[in-house]
Parts: sequence; structure tokens; C-alpha cells
Amino acid sequence: MTTTQELSEGLGDLPFNVFAKACPSRGTLEHVTGRWGGLALGALYEGSLRFNELRRRVDGVSEKMLSQTLHALERDGLVHREAQPTNPPRVDYELTPLGREVAERLLALIHFVEGSMEEVLAARERYDSARA
Repeated sequence: MTTTQELSEGLGDLPFNVFAKACPSRGTLEHVTGRWGGLALGALYEGSLRFNELRRRVDGVSEKMLSQTLHALERDGLVHREAQPTNPPRVDYELTPLGREVAERLLALIHFVEGSMEEVLAARERYDSARA
């Protein structure tokens, strides 16, 4: 049986190993690549947004899920939350320098996927036709 250690050989002496179950990098990867995390990071790459602006930009996310996602990304140091002491309170979200770096990489993947959709849709059609 192949171990996680054996699988990661050749990756060098990384201090963290996302393939190891107990590695904290796995949780961050889940936050970044999860359904809403990647979209929130991509939207915030465009600039600072208030909660409801971000919710409108990330079409389909519930208030609860966006709130949980932002908390996780803030905890990971990818998003900065700034509450203004106004009435009503104003809360802005923006990427940290680390968050911008992550978002740049995600946006490259997002643009690649968007640019490949004709091929993906054709593959789906072939797959579905073969199974019908």
C-alpha cells in the first residue's frame, strides 16, 4: 500500500503536506477551492466590497454560507474584514496580500475553465449520448 509520505516524495522537503490527513494546509485548500471560497476570492480581487455587494457578485450564495466562507478566509489570513463605526455599521472585505496572490492563481484557473467550456460541453454531450 502506498503511503502519503511515498506519494509526496519528489515534492521536496515541504514543511506541510496537503496529502496528509492531519496537515492544516488541507483545511486552507478546502476554504480556497470550495464552491464559495474561490468565487469570493475572485470577486474580491476586483476590489473591496461590502457584504451585500459581494453576495450579489457571487450569485447563488446564501447569506449564511457567504458569512461562513468569509470567516474561514479571514481566519486563514486571505481576507481582511474592516468594520466602520458608523450607524448603520459598515463592513468592508478586501484581500490581504496573501489573498491577492491566491486569487491570482485561482483566476488563472477560472479563466482557463471558462475558455475551455466549449470543449467541456462537447465532452459532456458525448458522455451523455454514450450512456443513453
